[in-house]
Amino acid sequence: MHKIRVGVLRGGPSSEYDVSLKTGAAVLENLSPDIYHARDILIDKQGVWHVGGIQVEPHTALEHVDVVFNALHGQYGEDGKVQHILEFNGVPFTGSNSFASAIGMNKELSKNVYKKAGLKTPQSRLVERGHDLENERREIFKLFPLPLVVKPTAAGSSIGVAIVKDFTSFSEALEEAFKHGDTVLVEEYIQGKEATCGVIDHFRDQVHYALPPIEVRPPKGNFFDYKAKYGEDHAEKIVPGNFTEAEKKELEKLAILAHQALGLRHYSRSDFIVHPRRGIFILETNTLPGLTQDSLVPTALASVGSSLSHFLHHLVELAISRK
Repeated sequence: MHKIRVGVLRGGPSSEYDVSLKTGAAVLENLSPDIYHARDILIDKQGVWHVGGIQVEPHTALEHVDVVFNALHGQYGEDGKVQHILEFNGVPFTGSNSFASAIGMNKELSKNVYKKAGLKTPQSRLVERGHDLENERREIFKLFPLPLVVKPTAAGSSIGVAIVKDFTSFSEALEEAFKHGDTVLVEEYIQGKEATCGVIDHFRDQVHYALPPIEVRPPKGNFFDYKAKYGEDHAEKIVPGNFTEAEKKELEKLAILAHQALGLRHYSRSDFIVHPRRGIFILETNTLPGLTQDSLVPTALASVGSSLSHFLHHLVELAISRK
């Protein structure tokens, strides 16, 4: 029996290199050896591709695979760049195509898509490097009440994100966020329950299957930042979350709507805030959610009786069939 050759891309030149290594390791470990021959393709922090410890050009790494499982996160792996390489080489791959990935990775562009689709999202203002930051800060303080959320427009895993409560910390947060790109998004802070909901295409006889919404409770006095996701002091993940039946259904509906509006495929995970009076606000959509043992999608899958191995098999099948 011919085994399907799966190239697993992991690593990459983004700030999420370490998380991607873990996601890739989980994929390599859980792809069934009876069906697949997994090929570990490491992309280092400089963007150089390696197979078996040997530096190779992307087209060489892709010559001997039938399909690619994209286990990258963040810039290069999630913003359309590696997708463009895979499309150029004619190799099927898991996750969204290059155009949808580029839109989904950019928080400002995706917010515009959400608004057109009728999803509620926090008010915001885009700040560009090189502009008069002093004037920008004063204008923003006039427009939005404190606290504020400051985030890079194109970074994942909540890297560079901060909640600011005064003018001084606002300046520091902008400086930190600009380390991860040339544009920064400043949003109003929405108080409420943090929720996340995954979507899988063509799963369990549904065109778009919504996983149970998870309630995320970060460590006290914090939010669901990088440390709460991957550090020792993990956030508490409650599945099913403490949502009313109406909230649960609405979160599932909105996650599917975001997935469709952004033109995503195979799977995604959207993050929300459930405000007690103002309703549900979408924050962002992750087009390549983490698949480590601590990640949210595997947690939700386990809650509905599905294994990571079965999920990976499903995604590879979708990629091969080019759905």
